[in-house]
Amino acid sequence: MDPYGLRRVVSPEGVLPQRAEVLDPALPLGEDELAVAVEALNVDAASFRQIEGAVGRDPARIAAEIARIVRARGKLHNPVTGSGGMLIGAVAEVGPRHPAAGALRPGDRIATLVSLTLTPLSLEEITAVRPEIDRVECRGRAVLFATGLWARLPADLPERLALAALDVCGAPALVARHARPGMRVLVVGAGKSGALVCAAARERLGRDGEVVAADPSAAALEAVTEAGVCDRTLPLDACDAVGALARVRAAGGPFDLVVSCASVPGTEMAAILAVRDGGTVIFFSMATSFTAAALGAEGVGKDATLVVGNGYVPGHADLTLDLLRRHPGLRALFERRYAR
Repeated sequence: MDPYGLRRVVSPEGVLPQRAEVLDPALPLGEDELAVAVEALNVDAASFRQIEGAVGRDPARIAAEIARIVRARGKLHNPVTGSGGMLIGAVAEVGPRHPAAGALRPGDRIATLVSLTLTPLSLEEITAVRPEIDRVECRGRAVLFATGLWARLPADLPERLALAALDVCGAPALVARHARPGMRVLVVGAGKSGALVCAAARERLGRDGEVVAADPSAAALEAVTEAGVCDRTLPLDACDAVGALARVRAAGGPFDLVVSCASVPGTEMAAILAVRDGGTVIFFSMATSFTAAALGAEGVGKDATLVVGNGYVPGHADLTLDLLRRHPGLRALFERRYAR
């Protein structure tokens, strides 16, 4: 048994697959492994933005860079951002000692809920690149270890809709754990994860609480307003910490809970300055520098709890899909923006 996939680590020796420079996706399937015929990769937003910045928005160049990374590393692990994403596909084979043996059969459609940075992956062909939704459609093969999380695609939701939500399902689930009635919550970044976080927080706060969505994009703020998942919006560039602080003060002062879903680097201090002493900041962006966050909070004397969202909360997939079912406006937003 090899529940963590150690045998697939090529280099350096003695590390877990996520820390590895190179994995071997070509080994025969282990008894406790699961093989997936890959159909699409949902690339982490920070990783996709970095690749675009490096090679341009030409889909062919983006495809070539993603294929190069996968060939070199045996996984989609962006060497600059350190992030990956998740995938969708059909079960190809289930090892007899995998925990899903008996529950999954070849042909069952699933989404992986563990990062592509630790998922052995080989690509035969990239068939399309969708920069507007950070998606790469492809043919390939991936391997899930015994500890690898997955979710069966629901029958009542369109496949692309479910995939878009499952890609960030850890965010709303963790926020639901931290949000309390009467809190004031600021969500920095009104994109995919930000919209779900707003909805999860709004359900927990009650009539006396408040959810404020912040983003530099007027279109993004208009979209979450139309979705009905926030109480008000705040135009704010989180890369400008001093300017963000002034806007927070003008909007009623620091918040009890700040959730950073920004997909660009350099936003740590805006989130920290926006929280009250004794409050909590949750970082979900893979563009976050946790050194900058920790030292920055110390440097401004901010007594706040800093939480790293690790992407997994028990029940996170069901919670997120249920948000789409309960909030027609949220579902319409996802169908319009992310499920095309």
